[in-house]
Amino acid sequence: MDRDEIIQKVSDKLRLIRTEAGYTQDKMAEVIGISKKTLVQIEKGRLHANWPTVVTICALFRETETVQFLFGNEPLEVLETVARDGIDVRKEKTLGGKIWWREVERKNGYILQQNILSQHFRILDDEFFRIFSSLDEQSAQERFKELV
Repeated sequence: MDRDEIIQKVSDKLRLIRTEAGYTQDKMAEVIGISKKTLVQIEKGRLHANWPTVVTICALFRETETVQFLFGNEPLEVLETVARDGIDVRKEKTLGGKIWWREVERKNGYILQQNILSQHFRILDDEFFRIFSSLDEQSAQERFKELV
């Protein structure tokens, strides 16, 4: 999954996200910081949201079923991984990947997982802290081997 795919998915589902949140077009436009005209154009499929708007939507509406369905239970991790083209060293507590994740490998207290929706990879330590994320399987495998 890359920026363009994320932009496409969020743009296509913006009306559903707004409806699920119970917002009018006026209120949603105000909350995400765009004009109502732009919001209407996105909802009608005439425009795509830009990257900052997509990040705002995913951050503010990350608990909605629609955003969860698009990116799993950690949409901000997906966005951060795409935006930074991989993350290393910064530890962040996760839920351990019980849902939305496939375990690729487990060894010496580290777990390599792949998100079933976004297809990105991450490495967790034995306390389920995320210590690495990447869209690239090879770099995830290499980092996993370095750790174990």
